[in-house]
Amino acid sequence: MAKKESFSDRPPAVELRSVSKYFGGTCAVHDVSLRIPEGSVFGLIGPNGAGKTTTFSMMAGYLTPTRGDVFVLDHRPEAVDVLKGKVGVLPQDALLPAGEQVGEFLVYLARLQGIPANQAEKAAREVLAEVEGESWWTTQCKALSHGMAKRVGIAQAFLGDPRVVLLDEPTAGLDPRVAYQIRQLIKGRKGRCTLVVSSHNLQELEEVCDHAAILDRGQLIVAGTMTDLTASAEEVRFELARGPVPEDEVRAIHAVKTVAFDKQTRELIVTFDRAQADAEEMIRRVLVVLLEKEARISGVSKGRGLEQRVMELT
Repeated sequence: MAKKESFSDRPPAVELRSVSKYFGGTCAVHDVSLRIPEGSVFGLIGPNGAGKTTTFSMMAGYLTPTRGDVFVLDHRPEAVDVLKGKVGVLPQDALLPAGEQVGEFLVYLARLQGIPANQAEKAAREVLAEVEGESWWTTQCKALSHGMAKRVGIAQAFLGDPRVVLLDEPTAGLDPRVAYQIRQLIKGRKGRCTLVVSSHNLQELEEVCDHAAILDRGQLIVAGTMTDLTASAEEVRFELARGPVPEDEVRAIHAVKTVAFDKQTRELIVTFDRAQADAEEMIRRVLVVLLEKEARISGVSKGRGLEQRVMELT
């Protein structure tokens, strides 16, 4: 049987090699090396001042590193002619031209990206349909709501079916319904391109990303698959109501490595050898023991959750 290809087997779509960025005497990013696998949905995570926006801006070619190298599809971001049409970008709080109609704005951008004149309108209509904005074609950009404008911004980033799409805070300031729609758009692009998403919304990133990097104070803290970052492949948690906690019996389960019980949260935390069992199988085994011992179970989860992991590391 042929070995299934993993993201780690793929070449990087974006790579940072020992990148640092200074603004005067202030270091915004320090010696960051990062490989973003081709085809992944990659999250840039960190608190304010972590260096996310600076890192994003260097990937997009808006800023040049003070030291080190950035490569996008094996080219430096400033190689605009080579990367034209291959990279789409949504900057944070991007402003649309108030007096232009949505359709003419997208057609103009399509032409700038090298899409032939006889194909530009078709490309613009396709991405506008993808964000469910077909009826906005003749609407002036100044008449769009914040959520509508954000979706037009994402449409322009999708123009021409680019191989790499960079999205900076794509759901910032949006109501829950529109934020949900944006997440669905990102998910809909999975497998068609590499997406890099910078966001403060950790639950959102955990939902849509398969890889991520955590930055803090300009330095890379950790990077890897979302499964590894959240330990969802090697840790399961059980929230127990009042009653007995059969720690010894759970500890005796095959493949269990450690068992801990947090008395304050009443959470039973079980780590296991993922070479011998996956998370779903381990949940099944532990549940059998808990039910036999008449433990009262009010919740089950895998891993620590991205928010908890970030709090631990930053």
